[in-house]
Amino acid sequence: MMITLSSASLKNLSANELLTFGLNDVAYLKPANVNGQAVYAIHAADGSQLAFVANREVGFAAMQQHELEPVSLH
Repeated sequence: MMITLSSASLKNLSANELLTFGLNDVAYLKPANVNGQAVYAIHAADGSQLAFVANREVGFAAMQQHELEPVSLH
């Protein structure tokens, strides 16, 4: 479900609302190590781990299949 807010509405979000903003819509990949094997972990916007995948391409495909928007973190 996509929610569109105006810039004025965004400025008035409470701290709790800001924490959960986009929580169910975005995800990111992070390199990980499982049993000595290099993999990627898919994380939700709040940092909770959702899954491990073999490589970035599979990770991006899995996120899109589950209607999560991949985001880049720097």
